[in-house]
Amino acid sequence: MASNFADAVRQLIHEKGIPSDLVQNAVEKGLIAAYKRKYQTDENVVVSFDEDSGEILMYARKEILEEVDNPVFDIDLASASAMNPEAELGDEILVQLPVDDFSRIAAQSARQIISQELRRIERNIIYNEFIHRQGEMITGYVQREKNGMLFINLGKTEGIMPRSHQSPREKFQIGERLKAYLYSVEEDEKGTKIVLSRGCPEFVRYLFEIEVPEVYDGIVQIKGIVREAGYRTKAAVYSTRDEIDPIGTCVGMKGVRIQTIIREIGGEKIDILKYSSDIREFIRNAMSPAKVSRIHLVSEERREALVVVSDREDDTQYSLAIGKNGLNVKLASKLTGWNIDVRKESELEGMDIVEESRQRAQDLFRSDAEEAEYEEEEVYEEEESEGTPLDEIDDFDNDVIGLLEQNGVRTVEQLVELDEADLALLPGIDETLAAHIVKVIRDSVTVLDEENDDTDTEEEE
Repeated sequence: MASNFADAVRQLIHEKGIPSDLVQNAVEKGLIAAYKRKYQTDENVVVSFDEDSGEILMYARKEILEEVDNPVFDIDLASASAMNPEAELGDEILVQLPVDDFSRIAAQSARQIISQELRRIERNIIYNEFIHRQGEMITGYVQREKNGMLFINLGKTEGIMPRSHQSPREKFQIGERLKAYLYSVEEDEKGTKIVLSRGCPEFVRYLFEIEVPEVYDGIVQIKGIVREAGYRTKAAVYSTRDEIDPIGTCVGMKGVRIQTIIREIGGEKIDILKYSSDIREFIRNAMSPAKVSRIHLVSEERREALVVVSDREDDTQYSLAIGKNGLNVKLASKLTGWNIDVRKESELEGMDIVEESRQRAQDLFRSDAEEAEYEEEEVYEEEESEGTPLDEIDDFDNDVIGLLEQNGVRTVEQLVELDEADLALLPGIDETLAAHIVKVIRDSVTVLDEENDDTDTEEEE
């Protein structure tokens, strides 16, 4: 059995790449546990390894006495002298034990402890090796597939690629070689879990670093990248040098660079757009391939933007802006970090006065506190002199007035110019509330025509 143990140790060191001292420690723990199971103590057991032969040696430390009270700890002088002629009473002597001198249960316990300890050591080695490679590209071979999950052979261990990290465009065969992004490395009771991905945005980012030297060197920076795996990727790029075009650099001469990346991800579309610190310009670029007519920042605090596209000739630009299943505007929102609402120009006719009022209100908040308060009073005084305050309408409660004023509508004269559809476009006002506001206006407000005389006015009333 000793020889079998030694062979097993050498095999583990060779196959698993586990350092010999760690393997020996695991074997030592197992043998000590087996000794304790048989003799109910481990105080006097010693395990050592013969470096030359590779054999595992096990000893029991015993005291030399005239009369043996406990054979586990004591040995008589005659027996000790047979092992060592120089032995004397009161000395301690190491008595070699045959490794196979254990019961079947004790031996099984030793094997189990050794196996557990070796698995723990192997997990630690794998974890320490791959945790430092997290966020890198890694190569492996498809080993098997189960319930949509791919198991990738990485050499010393196995990685997994869940369905959520795969592209629906890609199908792999058993044994096929592939590149993947090392997404995460986790350790639990079952072992080290290595998650690989070909569906995350970072995978495409890494492909740009491989195919575009300027990206790897930091001359061209990818400021943001979002992706719906299998359908479309949007990447915002920026050049640290004025003479270098970031988009042209990523595309390459005759599109060679970008086509290499597209082939690697199964033909998925990639939009490369220019990053801008001006949020309006950035949103405009992010809406590519749609051409945007104008952009309104509805609320900087809530990061809400309204994108207007032309529909005077046809709805092509509106369809491009929305994208299939809303994908284009969804990716643009994720890339810019703003909630983007797309509208046609025909839907926003007559809304200019509301936008002007909203812009005026936003300008107030860009000043310091005292100046903002002073300018706000001036705006209110001006509006009071130019129009009728909303609180003159009895059927409007404070909540309704507050919502309207937040959207730049502060006078009755401004409000009567908006119909139900216009009001429903304002943040915080739904179709039901818009219908209520229009009804109150119709019931409470009489529109006077300056060109008509008093008689005409009374007839209208």
